[in-house]
Amino acid sequence: MLRKLWLIFAQTATVCVAIIFIVTTLKPEWLGPLGAPHGLLQAPTGLPTIEIGRAATVNSYNDAVKKAMPAVVNIFTSKEVRVSNNPFLNDPLFRQLFGDRFGSRTEQVASLGSGVIVSADGYILTNNHVVDSADEIEIALSDGRKSTARLVGGDPETDIALLKIDLPNLPVIAFGNSDDAHVGDVVLAIGNPFGVGQTVTMGIVSATGRTHLGINTFENFIQTDAAINPGNSGGALVDSNGNLLGINSAIFSRSGGSLGIGFAIPAATAKQIMDALAKSGQVVRGYIGVEPQDVTPELAEAFKLSRKDGAIVRGLQRGGPADKAGIKVSDILIAVDGTPVKDTTTMMNLVAQLMPGSKARLTVLRNNKEMEIEVAVGKRPRPQQQQ
Repeated sequence: MLRKLWLIFAQTATVCVAIIFIVTTLKPEWLGPLGAPHGLLQAPTGLPTIEIGRAATVNSYNDAVKKAMPAVVNIFTSKEVRVSNNPFLNDPLFRQLFGDRFGSRTEQVASLGSGVIVSADGYILTNNHVVDSADEIEIALSDGRKSTARLVGGDPETDIALLKIDLPNLPVIAFGNSDDAHVGDVVLAIGNPFGVGQTVTMGIVSATGRTHLGINTFENFIQTDAAINPGNSGGALVDSNGNLLGINSAIFSRSGGSLGIGFAIPAATAKQIMDALAKSGQVVRGYIGVEPQDVTPELAEAFKLSRKDGAIVRGLQRGGPADKAGIKVSDILIAVDGTPVKDTTTMMNLVAQLMPGSKARLTVLRNNKEMEIEVAVGKRPRPQQQQ
């Protein structure tokens, strides 16, 4: 009797489990709240997902690409260079002594890069090194249209240049907030690597605020492992929603190809430079005429410094603003108008933001004693004018 009851119970339980499984799989809405999987990961808005168990993974970034890609353009430049017929004239000293008397010829040298349309009236952001010294600049849009571009201005110290084209119905990229970029965020790099045509690669933000790389004078790079190759320079680094996070600028490479270490100029910096170039064709920065050096732990110990941040004045421009104000070699700059100076990069950025002709209050450490010195801010010379 007990055996018969046990068999009936087991069969009933099996049937009930089977029914629940079938309903959960085919018609989960019949179960109401119980049918919804708990802990489902939310994908970015507008991106299709594939549900796997209790998780969801992004299946495509096509929406972001369709939003950003039309605004990314190919840039073709050409310039005329003089090439010597005599190999000895490749030696600068030989050329200085004998000039071009042994004959030379001119050749057209072509190069390529990428750019980003940032306004409906035809402004395009790119890298300064893409268009530097170019005699002709041609823009090719993703829709097949082509146009000659005019160089509005370039800033070698951030490697940003602004171009202008005159075409109707231009696609425009939306600026994202590069200050909110975090390590691990998904990013897409769009450009024209090796001239193969417009290409999209994917990666993550590997680091933010990269400095001391020796690429530009003013550095604050977003580092990414999205593949960036020659031809990508000046192209867009966008977030998973297709908004502009940065302008792809440089790679770390031993072979010339991508090794997974690329650097982009943040969109916030690019926009600031763009506004200045559009207004006057150049970027005006403050200048005080000092050669700074980071305070290292070794220097702090050797000179028995009371602090390990700031920037040591290693040299002064004779007759420059700092020299006239009484700044001395070996002074340590620790604040500019009350804003702390962490290192040389911070100091240069703070000074660059000062308005030429204004007065700035520099806090320095001299013989381990703090003192304030007022400096009349000068105008930073163009790079080719600096010593």
